[in-house]
Amino acid sequence: MRLSILLAAQIGVLFLVAFIGLLIVKYEILREDDSKVISWLVAYVLSPCVIVKSFQIDFTAEKLKGLGLAVAAAVAAQILFAIGGRLLSGPLHLTPIERASVIYSNCGNLIVPLVSYVLGEDWVFYTCAYMMVSTVLTWTHMQSLLSRGRENGNLKHIILNPNIIAIIVGLILFFTGIRIPDALESSIDGFGGAIGPVSMLVVGMLIGNMDLKWVLTRKRPYLISAFRLVVFPVITAVLFAFVVRMGIHPDARYILLVSLLAASAPVAVMVTQITQIYDGDARYASVINVMSVIFCIISMPLVVLLYERLC
Repeated sequence: MRLSILLAAQIGVLFLVAFIGLLIVKYEILREDDSKVISWLVAYVLSPCVIVKSFQIDFTAEKLKGLGLAVAAAVAAQILFAIGGRLLSGPLHLTPIERASVIYSNCGNLIVPLVSYVLGEDWVFYTCAYMMVSTVLTWTHMQSLLSRGRENGNLKHIILNPNIIAIIVGLILFFTGIRIPDALESSIDGFGGAIGPVSMLVVGMLIGNMDLKWVLTRKRPYLISAFRLVVFPVITAVLFAFVVRMGIHPDARYILLVSLLAASAPVAVMVTQITQIYDGDARYASVINVMSVIFCIISMPLVVLLYERLC
């Protein structure tokens, strides 16, 4: 219960920042388009800084085993969501945008600060596993899905993605025990510490020019959000709790909680961005994204509460 309350409180704090972003656009201090620049800053500067910093811990066999567990959990969760999206696409006539929205979550920008605030910076280390798996699938499966087969994955995008590079650098530092110089570490800490507020500022700016009344009257996004935020995360919570009770790792409860938070996060912002690249209905993708962000303040704490009770 305590973790659920802390999570709800922290999401509430971040939403206050999002409200400021909304006001900035409403009163024309900045434009909605300016959020793209900030989004690139988050994705390609702040997030890699957080990742590199998270690997600045002592190498131990338990940490390595825990990282392996986190990777396995990330792969299992993504397979579950992918199979679920595939099975639903027929009877519910899901479009590629809807299917991608069900499968992929905002597992970096939102989860890194939440894990840092709720569990502590030491646990951010395990968010890298989900981000790594998700990044690879984003530039292969998601790209192919949203481009309707025109692109079947771009190895260059995967390898040169700053977050993947940061993970590789972080792993090298982790295994070798090399420590970043103090001056550089202070800079990295400064950038990394800004990721939560800056990410939510972008969310607020994206909502700023939208008619929320119009957004909330759309019916299909409710259905997509229900599967993205409730149905599949609940199944994931049950499976992860079962693994915890097997006692395979002393920190399994919190390692899998990190993966569960990533799996139950709102729709990935990249769904909208890739849709826009391939001239799809980016407005509809944005509506689904915004609605999932609004409802996650309720759904995520409840999913975590279920997980805690099952554990």
